[in-house]
Amino acid sequence: MMKHYGVVATAKLLTLLAGLILGGCFAQTFQHGYVVSPEALQQVPVGASQEQVLLALGTPSTVESFGREGYYYISQTAKKPAAFARAKIVNQRVVAVYFDDEGSVQEIGDFGLRDGRVFDFLNRTTPTSGSEITFLQQILRSAANPQSLNPAGRPGPPGS
Repeated sequence: MMKHYGVVATAKLLTLLAGLILGGCFAQTFQHGYVVSPEALQQVPVGASQEQVLLALGTPSTVESFGREGYYYISQTAKKPAAFARAKIVNQRVVAVYFDDEGSVQEIGDFGLRDGRVFDFLNRTTPTSGSEITFLQQILRSAANPQSLNPAGRPGPPGS
Protein backbone atom coordinates (compact mmCIF):
# COMPACT_ATOMS: atom_id res chain seq x y z
CA MET A 1 0.00 0.00 0.00
CA MET A 2 2.81 2.42 0.83
CA LYS A 3 4.46 1.69 -2.51
CA HIS A 4 1.28 2.75 -4.36
CA TYR A 5 1.33 6.24 -2.78
CA GLY A 6 4.96 6.71 -3.86
CA VAL A 7 4.11 5.83 -7.47
CA VAL A 8 1.14 8.22 -7.50
CA ALA A 9 3.22 11.05 -5.99
CA THR A 10 6.03 10.45 -8.52
CA ALA A 11 3.53 10.43 -11.41
CA LYS A 12 2.01 13.72 -10.22
CA LEU A 13 5.44 15.28 -9.82
CA LEU A 14 6.51 14.18 -13.31
CA THR A 15 3.26 15.49 -14.81
CA LEU A 16 3.76 18.87 -13.12
CA LEU A 17 7.40 19.03 -14.24
CA ALA A 18 6.49 18.13 -17.83
CA GLY A 19 3.79 20.82 -17.84
CA LEU A 20 6.26 23.46 -16.67
CA ILE A 21 8.84 22.46 -19.26
CA LEU A 22 6.34 22.29 -22.14
CA GLY A 23 4.74 25.55 -21.04
CA GLY A 24 7.83 27.35 -22.28
CA CYS A 25 7.54 25.75 -25.71
CA PHE A 26 4.39 27.51 -26.89
CA ALA A 27 4.51 30.62 -29.06
CA GLN A 28 3.57 33.95 -27.52
CA THR A 29 2.30 37.11 -29.22
CA PHE A 30 2.88 40.56 -27.74
CA GLN A 31 0.97 43.69 -28.73
CA HIS A 32 2.49 47.08 -27.94
CA GLY A 33 0.73 50.38 -28.49
CA TYR A 34 -2.77 51.08 -29.71
CA VAL A 35 -4.05 49.18 -32.73
CA VAL A 36 -6.54 51.35 -34.61
CA SER A 37 -9.37 49.23 -35.98
CA PRO A 38 -10.62 49.81 -39.54
CA GLU A 39 -14.07 50.60 -38.09
CA ALA A 40 -12.65 53.34 -35.85
CA LEU A 41 -10.63 54.75 -38.74
CA GLN A 42 -13.80 55.00 -40.86
CA GLN A 43 -15.30 57.28 -38.19
CA VAL A 44 -12.65 59.91 -39.01
CA PRO A 45 -13.38 61.41 -42.44
CA VAL A 46 -11.34 64.20 -44.01
CA GLY A 47 -12.70 67.45 -42.56
CA ALA A 48 -13.41 66.01 -39.09
CA SER A 49 -12.39 68.04 -36.05
CA GLN A 50 -9.56 67.19 -33.65
CA GLU A 51 -12.17 66.45 -30.98
CA GLN A 52 -13.90 63.94 -33.27
CA VAL A 53 -10.54 62.23 -33.89
CA LEU A 54 -9.92 61.96 -30.15
CA LEU A 55 -13.40 60.53 -29.56
CA ALA A 56 -13.08 57.95 -32.36
CA LEU A 57 -9.42 56.93 -31.99
CA GLY A 58 -8.53 57.91 -28.43
CA THR A 59 -5.38 59.60 -27.18
CA PRO A 60 -2.55 59.41 -29.73
CA SER A 61 0.79 57.75 -28.98
CA THR A 62 2.54 60.98 -29.94
CA VAL A 63 1.62 64.39 -31.29
CA GLU A 64 3.49 66.47 -33.84
CA SER A 65 3.07 70.16 -33.14
CA PHE A 66 5.85 71.67 -35.25
CA GLY A 67 5.40 72.10 -38.97
CA ARG A 68 2.36 70.09 -39.96
CA GLU A 69 0.25 69.28 -36.90
CA GLY A 70 -0.67 65.61 -36.56
CA TYR A 71 -1.60 62.72 -34.30
CA TYR A 72 0.28 59.41 -34.51
CA TYR A 73 -1.10 56.08 -33.28
CA ILE A 74 1.81 53.63 -33.13
CA SER A 75 1.52 49.86 -32.65
CA GLN A 76 3.80 46.86 -32.92
CA THR A 77 3.19 43.11 -32.82
CA ALA A 78 5.98 40.72 -31.89
CA LYS A 79 6.01 36.93 -31.64
CA LYS A 80 8.19 34.57 -29.64
CA PRO A 81 8.28 30.98 -30.88
CA ALA A 82 9.17 29.83 -27.35
CA ALA A 83 9.48 31.42 -23.93
CA PHE A 84 13.27 31.36 -24.09
CA ALA A 85 13.53 32.70 -27.67
CA ARG A 86 13.98 36.30 -28.79
CA ALA A 87 10.83 38.09 -29.94
CA LYS A 88 10.60 38.97 -33.65
CA ILE A 89 8.60 41.97 -34.89
CA VAL A 90 5.92 40.69 -37.27
CA ASN A 91 3.85 43.83 -37.74
CA GLN A 92 4.40 47.50 -37.14
CA ARG A 93 1.94 50.22 -38.02
CA VAL A 94 1.55 53.95 -37.63
CA VAL A 95 -1.77 55.66 -38.26
CA ALA A 96 -1.09 59.34 -38.92
CA VAL A 97 -3.84 61.95 -38.85
CA TYR A 98 -2.75 65.34 -40.24
CA PHE A 99 -4.62 68.58 -39.58
CA ASP A 100 -4.91 71.85 -41.47
CA ASP A 101 -4.55 75.31 -39.90
CA GLU A 102 -8.18 75.28 -38.69
CA GLY A 103 -7.74 71.97 -36.83
CA SER A 104 -9.70 69.83 -39.33
CA VAL A 105 -8.44 66.51 -40.67
CA GLN A 106 -6.58 67.15 -43.91
CA GLU A 107 -5.11 63.71 -44.56
CA ILE A 108 -4.99 60.24 -42.98
CA GLY A 109 -2.22 57.73 -43.47
CA ASP A 110 -1.98 54.10 -42.33
CA PHE A 111 1.69 53.16 -42.65
CA GLY A 112 3.43 49.87 -41.99
CA LEU A 113 6.16 47.64 -43.27
CA ARG A 114 5.64 45.25 -46.14
CA ASP A 115 8.65 43.28 -47.37
CA GLY A 116 10.94 45.57 -45.36
CA ARG A 117 9.70 48.77 -47.04
CA VAL A 118 7.40 51.51 -45.77
CA PHE A 119 3.90 50.90 -47.17
CA ASP A 120 0.75 53.04 -47.04
CA PHE A 121 -2.09 50.61 -46.33
CA LEU A 122 -4.83 53.13 -47.14
CA ASN A 123 -3.53 54.15 -50.56
CA ARG A 124 -1.76 50.82 -51.15
CA THR A 125 1.40 52.56 -52.32
CA THR A 126 5.10 52.32 -51.62
CA PRO A 127 7.14 55.53 -51.90
CA THR A 128 9.27 55.63 -55.02
CA SER A 129 13.03 56.00 -54.83
CA GLY A 130 14.22 59.57 -54.82
CA SER A 131 11.26 60.79 -52.76
CA GLU A 132 11.80 62.80 -49.59
CA ILE A 133 11.94 60.65 -46.45
CA THR A 134 9.50 61.77 -43.76
CA PHE A 135 9.74 61.66 -39.99
CA LEU A 136 7.29 58.75 -39.98
CA GLN A 137 9.35 56.77 -42.48
CA GLN A 138 12.48 57.36 -40.39
CA ILE A 139 10.72 55.90 -37.33
CA LEU A 140 9.57 52.78 -39.19
CA ARG A 141 12.91 52.19 -40.91
CA SER A 142 14.97 52.64 -37.75
CA ALA A 143 12.72 50.23 -35.84
CA ALA A 144 13.01 47.64 -38.60
CA ASN A 145 16.79 48.08 -38.94
CA PRO A 146 18.47 49.57 -35.83
CA GLN A 147 21.87 49.29 -37.56
CA SER A 148 20.75 52.02 -39.98
CA LEU A 149 21.07 54.54 -37.15
CA ASN A 150 24.83 53.94 -36.96
CA PRO A 151 26.54 56.02 -39.68
CA ALA A 152 29.78 54.02 -39.44
CA GLY A 153 27.99 50.75 -40.25
CA ARG A 154 29.43 49.09 -37.15
CA PRO A 155 27.53 47.45 -34.32
CA GLY A 156 27.07 49.60 -31.25
CA PRO A 157 26.20 53.23 -30.67
CA PRO A 158 27.33 55.90 -33.16
CA GLY A 159 30.86 57.08 -32.54
CA SER A 160 31.97 53.91 -30.73
